[in-house]
Amino acid sequence: MRERAMELKFSKVERKGPITIVTLSRPEVYNALHTDAHFELQKVFDDFSADPEQWIAIVTGAGDKAFCAGNDLKWQAAGGKRGWDKGGFAGLTSRFDCDKPIIAAVNGVAMGGGFEIALACDLIIASENATFALPEPRVGLAALAGGLHRLPRQIGLKRAMGMILTARHVSAKEGLELGFVNEVVPQGEALAAALRWAEMIAKNSPMSIRASKQAIQKGLGVSLEQAIEDQREYPAVKAMVASQDYVEGPKAFSEKRPPKWMGK
Repeated sequence: MRERAMELKFSKVERKGPITIVTLSRPEVYNALHTDAHFELQKVFDDFSADPEQWIAIVTGAGDKAFCAGNDLKWQAAGGKRGWDKGGFAGLTSRFDCDKPIIAAVNGVAMGGGFEIALACDLIIASENATFALPEPRVGLAALAGGLHRLPRQIGLKRAMGMILTARHVSAKEGLELGFVNEVVPQGEALAAALRWAEMIAKNSPMSIRASKQAIQKGLGVSLEQAIEDQREYPAVKAMVASQDYVEGPKAFSEKRPPKWMGK
């Protein structure tokens, strides 16, 4: 694992081969985030997005109680400045230009902005003690960092309304039943399970993975007919077709050997 040049105060970054592990690290406040943390995480995910050697990211929380408790309300109530960079909450909720997969390893409470971070990821792996909610209405706020829009798109309007309008807490098991959680694992095993998913993804061509993610994201914004018509013009799809991996995959298959992905 390589050392980062940037000094980190509110997060930790590790690299395991092509996998970047980002840990939200403010355990004294259940990993709730304030302005400085948001700007730090913006740089962390900027670096991940730009690094050709890093193919997949996992985001988790420090400790065993919380993934992220959302916005640091005590900081805000004490007069702390609130805001984040163009990438949104934790540098993720408005990051629409990253075609690399991002996995949330939810190891405890994921409340408000914490749940919105998880919803902005491509997969959610949750420990049995994970709890999800958009409780903003209970404190006079609204889930405007993507939760009000992502949750209905991911689980359907009526189910999402049932969570949002009541601000109720949802267990990991119910999250799996509702469809926003991919897998539930015993407490303490969320990160290991997320790494297992990341390693499965890493066996595939990163160019194909990026093309697939971009095609899905762009296609969801238009009709099915338009998505199929436009997909070959999407930048990541064009990059895949022009890549060395596009040649290597069929060649390795015909030669009955594992492919050697270059990611370019």
